[in-house]
Amino acid sequence: MRGGELDVVARRGNLIAVCEVKARATNVYGSPLEAMTELKQQRVRRAGFAFLRSLEESGLQIRFDVASVLGTQLEMHEDIF
Repeated sequence: MRGGELDVVARRGNLIAVCEVKARATNVYGSPLEAMTELKQQRVRRAGFAFLRSLEESGLQIRFDVASVLGTQLEMHEDIF
């Protein structure tokens, strides 16, 4: 997609959930969630809104989530930015 890359996009009714996936084997260099810098959030937002516009539908809402994987543990953070 021209606006950037999206990891996971899901839809339930009028809600579009964009989920960025961040994974680390260990937290030696920081947690997966810490990897979601302000710049990365801006890029995901830009790509998410570009995707939303491409649907050409009115009344849609968008939510930005992060799936944080540390080793084999998954944590979901909904509507985080």
